[in-house]
Amino acid sequence: MDIEEKNVLAVGSETLRVEAEALKDASLRLDHTFVDAVKVLLECKGKVVCTGLGKSGHIASKIAATLASTGSPSFFLHPTEALHGDLGMIAETDCLVAVAYGGETMEVNEVARHSRLRQIPLISITGNTGSSLAKLSDVVIDGSVANEACPLNLAPTSSSTLALALGDALAMALMKAKGFVTQDFAQFHPGGSIGRKFVMVSDLMRPIESLSKVTLSDGFNQVMEAITNPNFGIIPVLDENGRLKGAITDGDIRRALTEFQGDAIHKNAQQLMSSSPKTIDGSDFAVNAFKRMQENNITALFVADDSIPTKPIGLIRLQDLLEKKIG
Repeated sequence: MDIEEKNVLAVGSETLRVEAEALKDASLRLDHTFVDAVKVLLECKGKVVCTGLGKSGHIASKIAATLASTGSPSFFLHPTEALHGDLGMIAETDCLVAVAYGGETMEVNEVARHSRLRQIPLISITGNTGSSLAKLSDVVIDGSVANEACPLNLAPTSSSTLALALGDALAMALMKAKGFVTQDFAQFHPGGSIGRKFVMVSDLMRPIESLSKVTLSDGFNQVMEAITNPNFGIIPVLDENGRLKGAITDGDIRRALTEFQGDAIHKNAQQLMSSSPKTIDGSDFAVNAFKRMQENNITALFVADDSIPTKPIGLIRLQDLLEKKIG
């Protein structure tokens, strides 16, 4: 079948325009009901149960996934399965989010009635604020659209996009209200590229107890023994209070042997070290450690105590980061 490029592009562009217009209209009519919905979710002591059938079911499932990943325990309940035994998955401490554009889906409304009888808070996202579902709900969020983006004005397009966006808006507002921060997000995304992005320095560092270290007055032989066992290519030089004063690397040893030649063996750690070595906080992200190493053309950073910056608590190496595919 031959198609004309301009016609295809025109349909695609019009679809995006109509859906974008629906989102814009909804953003302008958000009111106290949206605030009320966020309050219900914030006060929920159990899980947020999301339900819907057909296309609305897919939207409800995604809303549940977004809530769960942003710190609000949530799951999707298929309304048909619910009517055949799965209603037991809803606890008295839970709240329900139901998605149904027309608000007259029998299975969804039966789940809503069940929740109503058990006094479980119900938030609905519907395009018909006078529907049966709306009347069963504690909070009704208006998900109506002027037109579907479908050329026949039949297939759920603008309406499903809006329902999804309203779910995202609820999740983001709830996340903000809970004070959910980057570190919290990392806990729920330990795998894949997102997980690697949020790995902490403290998760990958080698504890200071596992490192050989020397004091300022230790001699050449003690330095050589420390840097050789274990061989991480760098050792910290500490003062009598365990504060970091410098670092000695394999490169420092080679430079000393070249510069001082036979005299090198008479030098102590303070004379061999590089002062003010680069450090990073243990609470920082590992990806930032990688960036700092690149910027300074080094292969290791001492990890500092967040409360006492001059006190090292570990070492993180470029090799450790690369092994975890961070960078």
